[in-house]
Amino acid sequence: MVTPEQLSFVVVPPLLMVGAGAVATYRAPGPALRGAVLHLAAGVVFAVVAVELIPDLLRDHSPLLTIIGFALGVVLMLGLRSLTHAKEEGERNSAPPPAEVNVKLPWGLLSGIAIDLAIDGLMIGIGFTAGAKEGRLLAVALAVELVSLGLAVAASMSKLGMSRRRSVQVLGALSMNFIVGACGGILLLGNLPAHALAGVLAFGAAALMFLVTEELLTEAHEEPETPLLTATFFVGFLAFLILGMVA
Repeated sequence: MVTPEQLSFVVVPPLLMVGAGAVATYRAPGPALRGAVLHLAAGVVFAVVAVELIPDLLRDHSPLLTIIGFALGVVLMLGLRSLTHAKEEGERNSAPPPAEVNVKLPWGLLSGIAIDLAIDGLMIGIGFTAGAKEGRLLAVALAVELVSLGLAVAASMSKLGMSRRRSVQVLGALSMNFIVGACGGILLLGNLPAHALAGVLAFGAAALMFLVTEELLTEAHEEPETPLLTATFFVGFLAFLILGMVA
């Protein structure tokens, strides 16, 4: 059963994503702001792995389950990336004339985002499986990541000529994937045997590391790098490190 406290941490990240996207439909974020948010999100999510998941894995002393869970996480994320990239590429190759593009949703892009959000939601379930503190901190970390995602999706919708109202509706529909993934993860993993926890945590660590290295930082580095932007990554990491100490 999903408790009211867990539910409150589940709904906040997608609400922030929709809110950030709604703001971006009125004023799109500049490259510097978007790069800073991406670096900040990468630092915070990376800190989750270092501060919460890895120490739990070391305490469990389950090398075999750790290897299996970690390998499954890497394989799944690589497979999802290949699938979504193939859909996006096919969509671009079969794109209609520009006049028609403005009235069509980019299904390849949106399907990839929907899957990513479901996986992100599952991470919340994994966090609460490890403990209430881990779940809460992971929700905070993913909230920062979803803010950057909301800004990016809203900017993409605006470039396609989509109305503000429809852009927010798309974000709202996408956010449900996060909520379903999180609630499903909490329900499915809530009664997980203690000996299987290492595999689940290793899976989550691999998925989150993939998110940082192959998505957040990759997108952040598409913009011109400055020392200040690079420092934002370490600010996010340090802030979450301190939060983990005092929470």
